[in-house]
Parts: sequence; structure tokens; C-alpha cells
Amino acid sequence: MMKAIWEKNTPYSQFLISVGVILLLAVTFTVVSMVVATASFGLSMAEMQQVMSNLDAPNALNIMRVIQTLSSIGAFILPPFLIAYLFSQHPLHYLGLSKLPRKNAVLLVVAAMILITPVINFLGEINSHLHLPSSLKSVEDWMRESEDKAAVITKKFLEMNSPMDLIINLIMIGLIPAIGEELVFRGVVQKIFSQWSKNVHIGIWSAAFLFSAMHMQFYGFLPRMMLGGLLGYLYVWSGSLWLPITAHFVNNAGAVLMSYFFQRGDLKLDPDKIGAENDYVSVAISLLLGAILFWIIYKGESGRMQKENYSVEEPIN
Repeated sequence: MMKAIWEKNTPYSQFLISVGVILLLAVTFTVVSMVVATASFGLSMAEMQQVMSNLDAPNALNIMRVIQTLSSIGAFILPPFLIAYLFSQHPLHYLGLSKLPRKNAVLLVVAAMILITPVINFLGEINSHLHLPSSLKSVEDWMRESEDKAAVITKKFLEMNSPMDLIINLIMIGLIPAIGEELVFRGVVQKIFSQWSKNVHIGIWSAAFLFSAMHMQFYGFLPRMMLGGLLGYLYVWSGSLWLPITAHFVNNAGAVLMSYFFQRGDLKLDPDKIGAENDYVSVAISLLLGAILFWIIYKGESGRMQKENYSVEEPIN
């Protein structure tokens, strides 16, 4: 009887409900993840906090993996399904999961995401040199300190000594965020803002802005927002959330794989440096080839959408 009970609510009301559902499940699963971690490793809550404060402590990384995985599932994967159930008679269609993308579109997206790596790194390099006004220096110092701490944890996660570590990271860093974040930001937030503003472009870039802001990393804000915008257009062009999920996974998994092979010595070039060190030729080629592939995807998927008269329940201006 709860199905689609808020289907007729205004977009503003649906946005507030969505935020409430996401926060509720995020907090709940954070607690659940802590309980599971303490029970799995035979630690008290106080002992676990001590272990987590020292990343070199035994089992510290495994504990953080458990907490990260369960928290991500609770904050990003489960809430959209509940939200879609409350907002629509057809939850899978609401989330864009009922339509599978074409195989050639998937292959083009994989190629495009690999090719635009230099552009993303270049935008990250530009972003790293941006500064807030001097009046906000204390805020900038706090953001820099927070990002440095987050970078230490990320670096620890990406230390992979075996193929099993690689598989775990592909799931934890690649797959789960790709599915969860696309469900939340493209499947729910973009849809609500598009209906609210009656303009699909506002919906796409509003969701992209929130997607980037959610990561709380000011010095990676620009490339992440650009990526969010591309993912948003992939969803609108294709009517299938599986296409941006694929693109998101390629982006995340690519970083994991390149880190793995770089650590092993199989890859001589640091993947984070491609396009980031004034390599304008690589950036220009990357931008050109990426634009061509995304244009091909746009033409192919938009034409298919028109032929099938498929709707993602968003007004397109």
C-alpha cells in the first residue's frame, strides 16, 4: 500500500523526502557496518576506533573495507530503490534500469572513458591551482587538510599486493560506487531537478554539482563535476541508467587497474600524470577523440529513443 504514495508530490517535496531517506539509511548502515566489523574481528568499539586511527595496525585496512562497503550499500544502493518504490508505480523504469543499452553503445562508452583520461587529469591539475579568496583562507586550509587525510586513506586502499586485493578494490572502489552513485545522482536527483526546473540541462548540471560536492574534495571538484555532467547526458540520451553506470565503472576501475599495474612495474607511466604535466598535445587529442565518440553515442542513442518513443520521465527542452 506504500507503493507510489508520493508519486503526485511536487519535485521540491520529493527532493526533501529523498534526502531524508538517504540520510536515514546512511546513518543506519554506518551503525550496522560498525557492529558487523566489531563482531567479525572480535574487537570492542573502543578497540576498533584505536585500530582505525592507525592505518598500519593489523586488520585496520580490512576493517575499513567492511565499513566502507556496507556504508556505501546503505547510503547509495538501497535508498534509490525505496525512493523509486514510493514515487512510482514502476520503480525500475523510474530509475532507468528497465532498459538495457545497445552493445555497441557500451563499447563506445568504454572507449570514450579511456580516451578522455588526459582531459580529466588536466582539469584536475587546473583545479589544484585554484584558491579561495584570502578571507576564506582558513576554510581552504581546512579543505586541504581534509583532502590530504582522505588521500592517505585512498593510497592505503590502493596498495594491492595480490590479485585478490585487486578484485576486492574493483568491487569496493569500482563497482559499488558506480552503481550506487548513479542510482542516487542520475536515477533520482537528476530526475527530480529536471522535473522541478522543467529543463533537462539544469537537472543534469545540478546533479553533477551535488555529485562532485558530495565527495567533499575541493581540489578535485572540477573534473568530477565534468564527469557527472557527461554521465547525466549519457542517461538522457539513452534512457538507460546502465550506460552511465558502465562509464562510471570504467572510470573507477581504470584507476584501480592502472594503480595495480603501476605498483607491479608493468606500467611505467604514472597514470595520474597523463595529461597533467602540460602535455597539451595529449589533452587536445583526448578531447577531440572523446568528443567524436560521445557525439556518435548521442546520435545513435537519441535516434533509438525517438524510434522507440521511450521516456525516462524527464522533460527535455
